[in-house]
Amino acid sequence: MQTIQSDNSKNDYSLMIQQADSLTADERLALPNLANTAALLGESLSDINWAGYYLLRDNELILGPFWGRPACIRIPMGKGVCGTAAAEDRVLCVSDVHAFAGHIACDSRSRSEIVLPIHFEEKVIGVLDIDSPELARFSEEDAAFLQKFVTVLEKNCDWKNFTVS
Repeated sequence: MQTIQSDNSKNDYSLMIQQADSLTADERLALPNLANTAALLGESLSDINWAGYYLLRDNELILGPFWGRPACIRIPMGKGVCGTAAAEDRVLCVSDVHAFAGHIACDSRSRSEIVLPIHFEEKVIGVLDIDSPELARFSEEDAAFLQKFVTVLEKNCDWKNFTVS
């Protein structure tokens, strides 16, 4: 598997998106798809120390499958980078998490972060969260391609029967 450097090329990201589609196309269950794609992100992206998912339940985000060190289990909506991205339904690309008001430090080594909402029936149901020990690791190009990555999951997973309980 090819590692995508911080100066990612379109072709490298395109390959990763194709791999995500291949991993999830024949499996509709969200949990194994999230687990495999978290591993894919962790093994494919350079200069990251965490990649995974938080899933919405009862107005808070609950830790889902991930690659990396242990993480915060619950994040209130509107709190931290993940909770803010979910509450505002927008991609957040934070160059310096320590300068982000209300940042929740699950791993003190993380210095930058990108969070992308995941949707089902036009509602936020969770987020993809990727952390880096490097300042300003994530670019607009990263955001654009990772949005395509999330779209693969939105399309290939059976979210209707998925619950975080």
